[in-house]
Formats: sequence, structure tokens, C-alpha cells
Amino acid sequence: MLSACDKGDDAAREAKGPPQVGYVSVVYTNVPLVAELAGRVTAYETSEVRPQVEGIVRERLFTEGAVVRRGQTLYRIDPRLYAATLNQARANLASAEATVEAARIRAGRLAPLAKMEAVSAQDLTDAEATARQAEASVAQARAQVETARINLAFTDVPAPISGRIGRSLFTVGALVTTNQAQPLAVIQRLDPIFVDIQQSSADLLALRRALAPGGLAPPRPRVRLLLEDGSEYGLAGTLQFSEVMVSQTTGTVTLRARFPNPQGELLPGMFVRARLAQGIDTNAILVPQAAVAREARGDATVYVIGADNKVAQRAVVATRTQGTDWVVTGGLKPGDKVVVQGTGSIEPGAAVRPVRADAPQNIVAPAAETR
Repeated sequence: MLSACDKGDDAAREAKGPPQVGYVSVVYTNVPLVAELAGRVTAYETSEVRPQVEGIVRERLFTEGAVVRRGQTLYRIDPRLYAATLNQARANLASAEATVEAARIRAGRLAPLAKMEAVSAQDLTDAEATARQAEASVAQARAQVETARINLAFTDVPAPISGRIGRSLFTVGALVTTNQAQPLAVIQRLDPIFVDIQQSSADLLALRRALAPGGLAPPRPRVRLLLEDGSEYGLAGTLQFSEVMVSQTTGTVTLRARFPNPQGELLPGMFVRARLAQGIDTNAILVPQAAVAREARGDATVYVIGADNKVAQRAVVATRTQGTDWVVTGGLKPGDKVVVQGTGSIEPGAAVRPVRADAPQNIVAPAAETR
């Protein structure tokens, strides 16, 4: 009885004809080579606020954690000593100017007397030398005045850059010096902001070798970020440059990307994951994932429809995915018909009735008796 049923099923299938399968014709397409790499956020600019003169801090003129502007006064050092030095330098300048005036007048008076030999030529020479020395003293005094004026201005410690300032490391009443190791405060510019990405030198070498034959084209250097909580950062960044040296400790190369950070969401020191397209494969083929099967060893295979409408199983190279498709880099050529629908009802060598997978289906209303 079972044998009779099997023969009846075979006869029914033969009467129905070969099974219908959906296929797609593959073509070469441009597929970006996307890498996901670890990165760390770095401030766009960092400046340490340091004193240029020695003294006691009298005032702190900013709010910790606030945004400061370049040139804004942050600290005020006791200026009294430097103001007195400036006054002394100005007095020395006035004295030097008076001396030079007297030396010039004396040299001018001795000049006609020397011509009449009323005084010796040596007296005239000494007077002229004294006048020039007095002029040099005036120049020195002016330089001392300028130095004292600059030192007095340094008692107001300004912000070197615009950005967000951290906590103050010195309080009012503290003694600060010009050669101290610790800065007064640190300012960081956070918009825009940098992300330093680490890539293995071996992966970078393989990419450059792939770029050399011309199978790859350089992409537009856009970078996306995944934050520490797994969410995606809303704004895209641009790749700025790649360092020309490999770290001896980690064996990696640093890539730097620049991101807009208007809301201050990215903070220096954060660890992130960066997704960037380092190349575009111009000879890749996209095949829907439903069409690719894996053998026990992990080899990828697809069914390909031949000219006689018979299917053949073919091994392909598919090492990564792109959305809902496998990226096939070997085993297929443009124009091949790959079965994507009905793969479970066929086997190698079987005849099929191919239909394009994107062809519209005609749905026939059931007969009245069936209803």
C-alpha cells in the first residue's frame, strides 16, 4: 500500500511539472568595507592655565565647570610688588632721559670750541661718548619699563583658549610660581571633538594591499559612533588622518576622527565603538541571506539555474553581511541566476521552473465549489 502511495505522489508531481523557484540575477555592486573599531574621545583643544609671575592669588574670577572665553581673566595675583617695580622703572627712565639731555648739550657746546682749539679734541670725544652712553641708558630704562609693565599685566591670568574649564587646583591665598608643576586649572574645547580610533597594523596592511590592485575605491571618510550604553551617536564624523607610525606596545595605528558635539554629549576619556568605511569593493555581489546555505565545515553554497533550467550547487565565498544580504566575493559572476525562493524543494540536477523573485504573483480567486 505504501509503495502504491509513493508511486501515486511521483505521478502527481510529474503531472504537475517541475517546481517553481524564485531567482535573482546577480550583478557587481559597490559595497563599503565597514570596520568597527575601539576608540577614545579626546578634547579638540586642551590648555593648562599657568601663572607667568610669582605671587599670592587674591581672586578667582570664574565658576568651576563653566564655559570661558579666550582672554577672560580667571585669576588675579597680588599686583602691588609689580606696580612698585613699574614705578621704579619709570623713574629710572626719567633720570636717564635727563642725563642724556645734559650730555647732548655739553657735547654740542664743546664742538665749536674744539674747532677753535679752545679745548682739546679728547674733551670733545669724551663728551660725545658720554652722550651716546646716556642714550643707551635711556633705551635700557625703556626696556625695563616695558618688562615691568608686562609683569604687572601678568598678575591678571587670562584664559588661553575658549572652552569648558574644570575645577580650580589652587584657592585664594595660595602662593603660585612660574615654574610650578601643577597648573591653576585646565580648559578643554569640546565642540568639535576628536575620537582617536585604534586599528591593528595587520588589518591596515591587508586593506592597503586590497586597495592597490584597483578592486577597491577609497570611500567618503564618514564615521559613526556607538556609545558606552550601546546607543548610536546622532551625528556623523569625518576621518581626519592616520598616524604614520605603529605603537610598539599595542601594535596598532591611531586614526583620528572629528565629530560635532553641540550638546556636550561626548566627553574626553569616554570609550566608544567607531564604524567607518575604509574602502568600497567595486566587484562585490550581494545575495539574499535566504539563498546561502552552510555545510558542516562552514563552506557557503548557493543554487544556480543553468541554461537548461536545471539547478547546480556552487560553492561561494561569503565572509560578511551587508544588511539582509551576504557579500559574495568569489564563486559567482554577473548574470548568474541564484535561487532565493523554493530552495527546500530542489536538489542538484533537478529541473525547475524559474521565475524572477520580484515578479508580481497572480492570485486567482477560488472556485465556488471550493468556497
